[in-house]
Amino acid sequence: MRVAVISDIHSNLPALRAVLDDLEQRRPETIWCLGDVVGYGAMPDRCTDLVADRADLCLGGNHDLVVSGELDIEYFTRSAAAAARWTMEVIKPQTREFLRSLKPVGESDEVGLYHASPRDPVWEYVLSIQQARDCLELQAQRVCLIGHSHIACHFSRDSGETEGAFAAAGTVLEMAQGEWLVNPGSVGQPRDGDPRASYLVLDTGDWTASYQRVEYAIDEAAEAILAAGLPPDLAQRLYSGH
Repeated sequence: MRVAVISDIHSNLPALRAVLDDLEQRRPETIWCLGDVVGYGAMPDRCTDLVADRADLCLGGNHDLVVSGELDIEYFTRSAAAAARWTMEVIKPQTREFLRSLKPVGESDEVGLYHASPRDPVWEYVLSIQQARDCLELQAQRVCLIGHSHIACHFSRDSGETEGAFAAAGTVLEMAQGEWLVNPGSVGQPRDGDPRASYLVLDTGDWTASYQRVEYAIDEAAEAILAAGLPPDLAQRLYSGH
């Protein structure tokens, strides 16, 4: 099965549309979303509508859970909290209902899915070998997908040694052997230095995964953030990918 794995859309409609348009050419059999459909950006309703319509599986990220009332907003930074409060005020009831239905953990056949990590599905940023080693010890499935950090990366363990690396566009993983913890990066707010929307295509038949990057209309997303009166840094960081 060929699966498109997307994550951390963050109410960035131009980025989401660009990814979905790119997927029209790749024709995956299913789409999985690892959470954070909303937050930071200024188009929460339209992003949620698209994800609800197109994704066959969707997790709830920390931003989704805060907006739906499942988490306390006090754990958020100033800008994140401002965007969450704004989102709570403007979303339509159907968006709120969809977000309330989401959980930070999922499973599909041989693949585990977590918004953040197997150890802490809501909050942990897995960015080090030690963190990945601990998560690989805990995960029930051989292959797990994670989001949350907004950084395209992967970790693996074979013959007892844990390795990890960032994943540039075009990176292909050969995953038939060993245990894996794989992050597709962020659709709507990358933080790995590449501002293009990031996603992953996973083939569970031959156990390969390929990282994709897509150009999108950053100006449109940034201008919508500023027009909504959200913190300007949320718009500025879209250009740098940090």
